[in-house]
Amino acid sequence: MKIKSMLIGFTALVCLLTVGPNTARAQGGFETVAGDAFNRAVPTDFYLEGNHIPAEKRNAAMLKNAAGKRVVLALIDTTGYSSQIKQKYIGMLITETTLSVCGNTIGVGSYGFGLDRPAATSNADAPFKLYNQAGDKVGECAAKKDDSIKQPRPLAVTTAKDAPAKLYLGKYVIEIK
Repeated sequence: MKIKSMLIGFTALVCLLTVGPNTARAQGGFETVAGDAFNRAVPTDFYLEGNHIPAEKRNAAMLKNAAGKRVVLALIDTTGYSSQIKQKYIGMLITETTLSVCGNTIGVGSYGFGLDRPAATSNADAPFKLYNQAGDKVGECAAKKDDSIKQPRPLAVTTAKDAPAKLYLGKYVIEIK
């Protein structure tokens, strides 16, 4: 009986050691979610500072980490809103997990973001700002300009195994971990 218990324990240990490293590696990256799951998750409107602002589904992306937690990113349409809202926000982010957005740690929740693009001919970085739903700034960084992008899209997200996701806003990029 002791031998049988020891054999079961040894087998369980081998299984954990085999699965453990793969699980740890998988936690580092995201995968893109599309189809029905994407359509159900992207909101039609986003609430910021007392306003429900339409989200642009055509300029949206959804990611899922190894634990199955989702992140939704989308541009928002501030046409018809005050100049203060237009100047501050271009998009929204909803997360079910703690994230690092260009080095700023944020918790589960929803956030608005803005990007102050420099002149089109400039090679300068663009200030990226992240706000909570009340409009308080919770983080900021410099979004790097990537001139290698020939056909920039308003919003695009790329993922790679064991690497941070990259959020592209035109030619400007930030990392999401």
